[in-house]
Amino acid sequence: MRTVKSTPAMASSSTHSCTSSPLRRSPPPTYHRQTFSESIMEENVEIAESIVTKWDVDAATYSKFAHLFSDDRREAKEFLKSVKGLQDAMQFFLSENLSSDKLVRAQSLMQIAMKRLEKEFFQILSSNRNFPDRESVSSRSSRASARSMNSASEDEYSEDEFQVEENSISEVERVSMIAMSDLKAIADCMISSGYSRECVKIYKLIRKSIVDESLYELGVERLTSSQIQKMDWEVIELKIKHWLNAMKVAVKTLFNGERILCDHVFSASEKIRESCFVDICRDGAISLFQFPECVAKSQKSPEKMFRTLDLYESISDLWPEIESIFSFESTSAVRSHAVTSLVKLGDNVRAMLSDFEAAIQKDTSKSPVPGGGIHPLTRYVMNYVVFLTDYSGILSDIVADWPLSVQSPMPESYFLSPTADDSPTSAISLRLAWLILVLLCKLDGKAQLYKDVSLSYLFLANNLNYVVSKVASSNLRLLLGEDWLMKHDTKVRQYAANYERMGWNKVISSLPDQNQTADISPETARECFKSFNSAFEEAYRKQTSWVIPDSKLRDEIKLSLAKNLLRTYRAFYDTYRMTCPRVVGFVDSLVRFAPDDLGNYLSDLFYGTGGSGSGSGSGSGSTSSSHPSPSRDRRSN
Repeated sequence: MRTVKSTPAMASSSTHSCTSSPLRRSPPPTYHRQTFSESIMEENVEIAESIVTKWDVDAATYSKFAHLFSDDRREAKEFLKSVKGLQDAMQFFLSENLSSDKLVRAQSLMQIAMKRLEKEFFQILSSNRNFPDRESVSSRSSRASARSMNSASEDEYSEDEFQVEENSISEVERVSMIAMSDLKAIADCMISSGYSRECVKIYKLIRKSIVDESLYELGVERLTSSQIQKMDWEVIELKIKHWLNAMKVAVKTLFNGERILCDHVFSASEKIRESCFVDICRDGAISLFQFPECVAKSQKSPEKMFRTLDLYESISDLWPEIESIFSFESTSAVRSHAVTSLVKLGDNVRAMLSDFEAAIQKDTSKSPVPGGGIHPLTRYVMNYVVFLTDYSGILSDIVADWPLSVQSPMPESYFLSPTADDSPTSAISLRLAWLILVLLCKLDGKAQLYKDVSLSYLFLANNLNYVVSKVASSNLRLLLGEDWLMKHDTKVRQYAANYERMGWNKVISSLPDQNQTADISPETARECFKSFNSAFEEAYRKQTSWVIPDSKLRDEIKLSLAKNLLRTYRAFYDTYRMTCPRVVGFVDSLVRFAPDDLGNYLSDLFYGTGGSGSGSGSGSGSTSSSHPSPSRDRRSN
C-alpha cells in the first residue's frame, strides 16, 4: 500500500477539515444565468444594429444619399420593424439596469434610426408637395377612406396595401396614397419612440409653406375693411370673382386635403393631429373667411346685390364642409368668421332689398315714354327681380325671419296666390310679389302723364304685359303661381279693351248700327261717310306713332279692332255702294276707304314709326289701290 507523504499544507487542511462542521462549508462561485427575455432583447439590438447602421446618415456610405422608402420597400418595412424591436429592448434594459452598456448601445442605435427617419420624413414631404392631389381629394372627399387606411396595423405595412385594380385609381392617386402611408408609418414610429417633437416640427414647416403658397396662387389676400372701403366697386367685384373661384378649391381641396393628411399621418395622437392642422391652416382660413365680412362692411347699393348673394351662397353651400373640416375647438375662430360673414351678408341683402323698393317708389321721371311703350323702370325692375329668382333658395333663408311690412290697404291675396303657405319659399314669393306691386302702382301714376286717355291704357297694357311675360318665362312663375299669372293676364286684356274703346269709339260710333243700315237715307249715309272718314283719319294719324312691342299682344289688338270696325264698316259700305242713286261719282266722292284698305291701314299700326306696313289695299270703283296715308288729299266736294 502506497503511503502519501504529508505536507504542512495538507496537515493544516486536514486539521481544519476535522475540526470544522459540515454546515459551514464555503459556497461555490456564482455565475449570471441569462433569461429568455434578455436573450430576445439582445437579439433585437443585434438585428437593429445590422439594419440601422447601414442607413446611418452620418456614415460615409451610399446610404448618405439614398432614400430608404424610395426603392426596396421590404427593407423599409424591416427598418421600421427593427426600430420597434429596439424600442422594446430599451424598455427592458431600462427596467433592469439604468447604467447597462446594453442600454447605452440601444440608445445610440435609436438616435441613428431617428435621424434617418427624420431625413426620410422630410424627403417624402418635400418631394410630394402636391398631395393629397386634387383628384384624390375630390373623389375621396370623405375622411372615411383615410380612417380605413389607418385601420391597417403597422405589422401589415407593405406595398401590398396598394395592389388594387389599375382601373380603380389613377397613377397619381396611387403614388399619393403610398406617400401618405409612408408618412404615417414614420410618424407612428417616431411618436412611439419619443421623437414626436422632431417629426411635428418638420411636418408643420413644410405643409404650412405649401398651404400659404397655394392660397397665394388662388388669389387669397389678407385685406382689411379699411382697405376694401377705399377701393372702387369694379376692383372689389373683380376680387370677389377671384375669391369665389378660390373658395371652393380652398375648402374642398386644400383645407379638406390637409385635414385628411393630418388625420391619416398622425392617427396615433389626436392632440398632435389637431395641433398640426391648426398651425398649418388656421391663419389662411381666417384670411379667406374675413374677406366677405369686410365686403359686407362696404357701402351698400342695389347694384351690389348679386355679388353679395354670390358670397353668401358660396359660404352657405360649403358650410357643412367648413364645419366638418374645422371641427376642432382650436379652430372655432375659423367657424366664427364664416358665420359672421353669413350674418353680415344677410343683413346687407335685406338692407339692399329695402333700398331697391325705396328706389322704385322714389322714381321721379316725368317724361312719358314715346308711343306708350315699355318704361325703363319696368325693364329694370323686372330684370332685377328675375335675376333675384336665381337665388330664391338663399333668399328664402335670408328673409325667412324678416316679416314684410305692407303699407297698402290691399290684402296680400291681391299680389300673391291665395295658395301661398308659411314656408320659407313663400316668404321670398311674398316679397317679390310685393316689389312687383310697388312697380305696378308706380306705373299707374306714370300713365297719368299722357294727355290722351286711350294712350294711357295702351301704356298700362304694354307694361303689365311685359311684367306678365317676364313672370311666365322665368322662375317667378313657380314662386308667384298660376293664379297670379291668370289674374294679371286678365288685367292686361282689360287695359287693351279700355284702349280700344277710348281710342276707336268715335270712329265706330260714326257708322250706323247694322240693323239700321237699310233704313237711312242717302243724305244720312253721305254724312256717315264723311264723319267716318274724318274720325278714322284723325285716329290713324294720332296712333301711327304708338307702339305695342309684344307681337302677340299687337296681333290680338289688331284682330279685335278689325273685328269690331271692319264688320260694321263693310256692311255699311256694301249696302250703300249698291243702293245709292246712280249719280256719277257719288259713291267715289264719298268713299275714301275700301274695307280692305282699312285692314291694311290697321296692320300698319303699333310699330311706332308712322306705319311699318305698306298701307296698300285693293279698293273698288275708282278708289286708289295705294294709300300711303288716310290723310292724303282726296276729299269730297
